[in-house]
Amino acid sequence: MKRVFITGMGVISAIGNTVTENHSALKNGVCGITTTADPVAGSIHVPLAAVSLDNELLRKKLQVHDPAVTRTTLLALHAFREAVQDAGLTAEELNSDRTALIGGTTVGGMSQADELYRDVSQRYTDSPFLSSYDCSSVFMFLQESHRMEGIVDTINTACSSAANAIGYGTRLIRSGLAKRAIVGGADSLSKFTISGFKALHILSPEICRPFDRHRQGLNLGEGAAFLVLEGEEEIPTHKKVYAEVKGYFNSSDAFHPTSLSADGEGPHLAMQGALNAAGLNASEVDFINAHGTATENNDESESKAMIRVFGEPPPFISTKSNTGHTLGAAAAVEAVYSLLSLAHQEIYPSLHFSQGIPGLDLHPVTSYRRCPLRHVMSNSFGFGGNCVSLIFSKS
Repeated sequence: MKRVFITGMGVISAIGNTVTENHSALKNGVCGITTTADPVAGSIHVPLAAVSLDNELLRKKLQVHDPAVTRTTLLALHAFREAVQDAGLTAEELNSDRTALIGGTTVGGMSQADELYRDVSQRYTDSPFLSSYDCSSVFMFLQESHRMEGIVDTINTACSSAANAIGYGTRLIRSGLAKRAIVGGADSLSKFTISGFKALHILSPEICRPFDRHRQGLNLGEGAAFLVLEGEEEIPTHKKVYAEVKGYFNSSDAFHPTSLSADGEGPHLAMQGALNAAGLNASEVDFINAHGTATENNDESESKAMIRVFGEPPPFISTKSNTGHTLGAAAAVEAVYSLLSLAHQEIYPSLHFSQGIPGLDLHPVTSYRRCPLRHVMSNSFGFGGNCVSLIFSKS
């Protein structure tokens, strides 16, 4: 089977605007979740994790002045450009019909739903946000602005969207349909999303505590991240390689529209499937970047699944304690963090943990540590039981 490697990455989140800034924040246990009122939330007062750059600064930095370009797209463009530059891709390579672009998102252009409603209800004319309301508008903008002629697709499987984008990009390369793929995800905070999660009663009134017995729910965040994937034969010997995409598996247990089964069947199938795809035994996984949303359902279900697969799970953390839950971007952001762990042979602290879940009592790593890492698993579980596990291996 053709091997696929990561040669570039870019990320923007509540703890940093670049890969370097995110790496420093992770090492130092920085939490980007704040209880400061955010104007996007309206009257809903909950902790959120916002990127430090507002739309005006993003537009100026990226030289994008079209009002139809939403915040989700601005975040995506920021991370996309960093990943492309990091991989050293040329304009010719970007334009090639052998370069794919696969992105994941949940809210997409719907981040401007309130503005769209305001425009059409008050002015009775077209709104600049009408053309960007479509979920695929984010990655269509990246395609058009960079004149990309290869396969372009948008995936929406809720919180596993970007993980499926990474898996799909890997499959395109392995099947010979692309030489390289730029894969990732993006989502921005919006009243639309915050209201929806509040209706599900899973927003925490305090800063989230993944895997803690006193967890009260998740905190929403925003961000974007991209990886550049390339087939082994396309990589010059002098080119930097972060890791290999060793395993990918998607399971769809369809247990419930918004929750996982109590015994963790979906996560179990995803993790075991990824191990099988990678040709690895459970004992060979050195570290897990868990989905870890800090909701009552997810953390218990994921814990049970990890015990089923690993017996005694390897060291694990949830970086959602740093960035909040960035939804469609989460799997890509956490893939970057997993790759940073591999590249630097280190595990970052999972924040705000105090006591384990009764009857399971699994404890995430709570302090920075250096340790040898060869194979890292990253979990992402979406609504509707769409569960994905990825395995990255040191090259």
